[in-house]
Amino acid sequence: MAPIRLGMVGGGKDAFIGGVHRIAARIDGEFALVAGALSSTPERSRDSGQALGLAPERCYGSYDEMAEAEAARPDGIQAVSIVTPNHMHAGPAIAFLKRGIHVICDKPLTATMEQAEELADAIRASEALFILTHNYTGYPMVRQARDMVAAGELGALRVVQVEYPQDWLADAAETTGTNKQAEWRTDPARAGAGGSIGDIGSHAHNLACFVSGLKVESLAADLHSFVPGRKLDDNAHILLRFGGGVRGMLWSSQVATGNENALRLRIYGEKGGLEWAQEDPNYLWFTPFGQPKRLLTRAGSGASDAANAVSRIPGGHPEGYLEGFANIYTGAAAAIRAVEAGATPDLSLLPGLDAGLDGMRFIAAAIRSSQADAAWVTL
Repeated sequence: MAPIRLGMVGGGKDAFIGGVHRIAARIDGEFALVAGALSSTPERSRDSGQALGLAPERCYGSYDEMAEAEAARPDGIQAVSIVTPNHMHAGPAIAFLKRGIHVICDKPLTATMEQAEELADAIRASEALFILTHNYTGYPMVRQARDMVAAGELGALRVVQVEYPQDWLADAAETTGTNKQAEWRTDPARAGAGGSIGDIGSHAHNLACFVSGLKVESLAADLHSFVPGRKLDDNAHILLRFGGGVRGMLWSSQVATGNENALRLRIYGEKGGLEWAQEDPNYLWFTPFGQPKRLLTRAGSGASDAANAVSRIPGGHPEGYLEGFANIYTGAAAAIRAVEAGATPDLSLLPGLDAGLDGMRFIAAAIRSSQADAAWVTL
């Protein structure tokens, strides 16, 4: 079966997330990158495309140019991956959706709610798919945790705790002139109104909701910028109220010295609890109430069908970030092939518009609450 022809917007030279998406797209051989508008200037875009081995005529100077040209080609792209800063998600996505080209977009959905609403209209009006790469939902043991919660193994849920601390913005990295990631992720014009809460807090929120099967109904947030002069928050403490009376807490920080990428989730119910840590992702701890703690391992004897379905190698061999990302891409490929065959795609495990809008509402509510001295607000 021929790979799906993929284009990319953003992700040129020295772009971290673009490289991640390209690796993830080709891990299972489901996609072939054939076109790109890879940078904000035509010259750099073409240079980046040719460095990746793209045909010169398919290295475009802008996403509009690429959308128009690829839609007209008999061998044009079937899907596009958007890996730009947040403020540049909506425009490219809309341009390709209008032409019936499937969109795989990095999170969060957009930089502002206004952009999100415009993009939502385009998604609903298009026959093409829109998939948001909340990649942590692709980890095998996260899928297993979701299944265990849904199967009632924890009983009625009571508490959901999630945290995502990092330390890479513990100083004013955005002022050095050498860290492009820090520059745009702390810039409200490009990142949106949320700093750590938009960048990594949105991942934590999505993971908690994905595994628990619940939605946040209200929250009380304390957002703060510790680094002098920083325009966006670099630390957030948030109390959460989910549906069904479930309570929760979320902490996101990019100034937590000693933490690299320490995303952690803990869920507790009346019959037991689960604990998972992204930096040790092949393990899931399960503790039935009144019994010893049990270690469940990816591809091990306690792994579920949901986990095994997205595991590639035997237990004891580490799988992690790139493979989790790849599971989103491979799921997207299956959905795209179903649509092109005239069948109904299975989107049950793929984040899309609903997850994207939930994330945008979460960010907006957290900012609104913090501005009101951590008052409770509804989403």
